[in-house]
Amino acid sequence: MTNHAKPPADPYQDVPTTVVFDEFSETATTLTGLYNGRSKRAATAEEREEWWDKVMALRDARRAVPAHDRDQLIAHIARWTREIEELESPERG
Repeated sequence: MTNHAKPPADPYQDVPTTVVFDEFSETATTLTGLYNGRSKRAATAEEREEWWDKVMALRDARRAVPAHDRDQLIAHIARWTREIEELESPERG
């Protein structure tokens, strides 16, 4: 049996898209800071490069999302928030 569940409702239902874009930018900035911190604390040059590659990929993804594309903004906020939570978890810390 396949799951045909609808995607979750827009968590920003009563919020203007400009505010959603601000949340998108803030989330990207937080994640960039975490990646950059990991890069600076890397034990090896290879690990440092891996984290820095994530910084650059995030920058490119951030630039690629149109400020008016609410669905993409929300999808990125959700994905980046999960990554932030994972990076900040005690197991990964």
